[in-house]
Amino acid sequence: MLTAVLIVGIVMSVPITAIITDHNRRVVKIKGEFMRDEIELEKLKQQNFIMETEKMKIELEQMKLDYTSGKNEIVKI
Repeated sequence: MLTAVLIVGIVMSVPITAIITDHNRRVVKIKGEFMRDEIELEKLKQQNFIMETEKMKIELEQMKLDYTSGKNEIVKI
């Protein structure tokens, strides 16, 4: 009787182990996709930061040019 219970227990543990393993594989796959998306998002954030920085540099240079040309106009008057 005990051997029959052990055999049934061993036989039933195989599908349970397969289900758990399959679940773990799916979780790892989803985490991998999530990490790829996070990396892509960080790349886009970095590109956006660089573009905004360049835009602010150009605006600052334009303000400097406007200020120096305005200063010359005041002196001419």
